[in-house]
Amino acid sequence: MLPGVKLLRRYRVADRIKIGLVGSGAVARAVHLPILTRRSDLFDVVAICDPSTHSSQLAAERFGVSRTHSRLDDMLETGDIDAVMATHSGSHTPTILAAFAAGSHIFSEKPLAYTRGEIEAIKTASDGRQVMVGYMKAYDPAVVAAANYLAELPEIRSIEVVVLHPTAEAQLSSSELEPPQPAPAAATHIAPDESDLLEVALGPAASTLGDVYSGVLLGSISHDLAVMRALGTSLEMVDNAKLSEHDSGHRSVTLTGTSDGGADVSIRWHYLPEYPAYREEVRFHTDAGSVEVIFPAPYLLRAPTELRVTTSTDDGARLTLERSPEEAFERELVAFAELVTAGTPPKDGIAAGMADVITTQKIAVALAESAGIEIGGEAAGETR
Repeated sequence: MLPGVKLLRRYRVADRIKIGLVGSGAVARAVHLPILTRRSDLFDVVAICDPSTHSSQLAAERFGVSRTHSRLDDMLETGDIDAVMATHSGSHTPTILAAFAAGSHIFSEKPLAYTRGEIEAIKTASDGRQVMVGYMKAYDPAVVAAANYLAELPEIRSIEVVVLHPTAEAQLSSSELEPPQPAPAAATHIAPDESDLLEVALGPAASTLGDVYSGVLLGSISHDLAVMRALGTSLEMVDNAKLSEHDSGHRSVTLTGTSDGGADVSIRWHYLPEYPAYREEVRFHTDAGSVEVIFPAPYLLRAPTELRVTTSTDDGARLTLERSPEEAFERELVAFAELVTAGTPPKDGIAAGMADVITTQKIAVALAESAGIEIGGEAAGETR
């Protein structure tokens, strides 16, 4: 063995990781499966599991996967899965626990789970196995470069996030996917009943804030929490938050708070059904300059993220622009391969999933307070 090379389990340099993919929806077919197929030097997708037989067969035919399953246990019992990827909607806890029981590491799309109790169960069952949570933006070259620039600047004073979010269909319009097919009613062997988990998380507020908690906070704003974490900070306190909804379908979540380093934090998330293109801007301001990361629609593979750095010079100001077409999703999956074969820890694992649930529950408390809604469950114990 070469010095410094660490091989675990039965992997050799020439081996490909045999992947069992759980969930064959639009994102899996638009993003994960194309990359897994292209990176056949690292991965071999041997099975797809989805309660929708139509969806799994469609994906299998398109990407040359030989086997499909409608039940997770059936896929895992074959014994030929090295690692599991959970790309289905809803909580990923049952899939993660099943993968752990089968002896596999797992990649989980966000959110990892909806409740702190679920994540405690994942942590207890892990027993040396690891979870990578799918926050691909942490692997974006622009974010990596932004971290380097921020390390050279003084203390962060302000963090601003703006998300302009059109429909999911608009974001996926260039992927040439068939419309999604409804899953059978008995699909809970993959994802548990969301309403039960939301009640555990929010208590009586689940009936009014449940979809915001799962779809907006854990489903979208969590990406910005992950970017903040990748850049060395986090949202520590939530001062106030507001939900605005309009007959036109427009919905906004706005909040202010304080980072763990004392910076002012502002997050403004807007669902704009007719907006021409997804846009996400994350800005960090210091006394000596600013670092801005501008993300395009996440499902446009190789669409470059833009990094803008403003610093002072003797003559005034210098603006540095950087763009890289290197795909964040692909860098993320290469990191997952390193996790499986060499045990390399992920940037976002179980602890990150727990941090995001705690933070989103703080936001939910502030939303409930501003709307005069009673909140209970796990969130009732959160101090903003």
